[in-house]
Amino acid sequence: MANFEFKLPDLGEGVQEGELVKWHVKPGDSVKEDQTLAEVMTDKATVTVPSPKAGRVVQTHVKEGDMAQVHQILVTLEIEGAAPAQASGHGAPAAHGTPAAAAAPAAASAQATGPQAASKVLATPLTRRMAAEHGLNLAEISGSGPQGRVMKADVVAALEGGGSARNEVAPAAAPAQQARPAAPPVASGRGDERIPLRGLRKKIAEKMVRSKFTAPHFGFVEEVDCTELVALRKRLNETLVNAGEKTKLSFLPFIIKATLAAMKKYPHLNANMDEAAQELVVRGEFNIGIAVATNEGLTVPVIKSADRLSLRELAEEVVRLSTAARDRKLKMEELTGGSFTITSLGQTGGIFATPIINHPEVAIMGIHRMRKRPAVDSNGQVVVREMMNVSISADHRVIDGQVAADFVYEVIKYLEHPDMLFLAMA
Repeated sequence: MANFEFKLPDLGEGVQEGELVKWHVKPGDSVKEDQTLAEVMTDKATVTVPSPKAGRVVQTHVKEGDMAQVHQILVTLEIEGAAPAQASGHGAPAAHGTPAAAAAPAAASAQATGPQAASKVLATPLTRRMAAEHGLNLAEISGSGPQGRVMKADVVAALEGGGSARNEVAPAAAPAQQARPAAPPVASGRGDERIPLRGLRKKIAEKMVRSKFTAPHFGFVEEVDCTELVALRKRLNETLVNAGEKTKLSFLPFIIKATLAAMKKYPHLNANMDEAAQELVVRGEFNIGIAVATNEGLTVPVIKSADRLSLRELAEEVVRLSTAARDRKLKMEELTGGSFTITSLGQTGGIFATPIINHPEVAIMGIHRMRKRPAVDSNGQVVVREMMNVSISADHRVIDGQVAADFVYEVIKYLEHPDMLFLAMA
């Protein structure tokens, strides 16, 4: 028997760390090869970490809710035979000894200076971005977190003190932003319950704050007469039923098709903002994110190359991704690469809302409650119609109000006259 120290493997897309959301094993448990050991939340997705070996859990080295670095020891296993020289497939030598010993190389690297050393300092991606935007060198900031981790409060303190952590030349591409002072602690009272921000909820909080403090949002709302769309959807679903098809069309595939048609005329809405280069990246592919409510919070799976899918294929993809999101079975590639997001709460969508942009995208469209309302037709008569509001939030740095409004009216044109969608399809 020998001890085998298993390290957090590479998580892809340059991800250097993740929050350990949940352990699926505990010391003393026997595990099989490929059995799930833990769930780790990154900026991109929640991933499960399987065991590379069969054996018995001797010790877990990271607590639930703590951040784990790529190649940091996660768990010590007792396995049959001699321990291998390194964790299979992870490219990092096994560090024998205590968890503190495993963290020593990262702590030592923080003593070096320069951009390359800063990349090895323990810090969350949000903290790294904040430091980069203000021209700070993380390697020169004293971290107050566990194992010397540089926290957001440390960056704020460095900014307010104008300390030596600031690089001599700040990145020219990064826009100046006013640092927010550290918030004072909230005192507890009788009967209070404190719920830590962890897992997906923590990532949502970080991303929403980053988006609101990076992109100057503005909103625009208009109503849509969906009467013809309701009738068309009903006819198509009846056709599918009569043909023995199991697919059922919701309104979302039609809305996606209308959005895609409008994007062909207003391509700057199908874009990402490159903060480092201060460039608008107008995407050549149409990857549409759909916001899905789960028990852990809102997540946004991405329909890749949505313009190449039929209404039926879009409907199937919406159902597949929504189900995978709620079952926490989304793959990393299904959560990345979005160029525009559509968020809808269905019948609980209210009259209208101003959703927060899914940064680095530059706009997000909200779909709101559809219901029968009185409207005035072209003959001046009051009639009952299926009415719905559509809202858009856009990044005012790169999208003008007129462009956003024109885009929404183009979407509305296709929703109010859905037969035109067949003319717009590639």
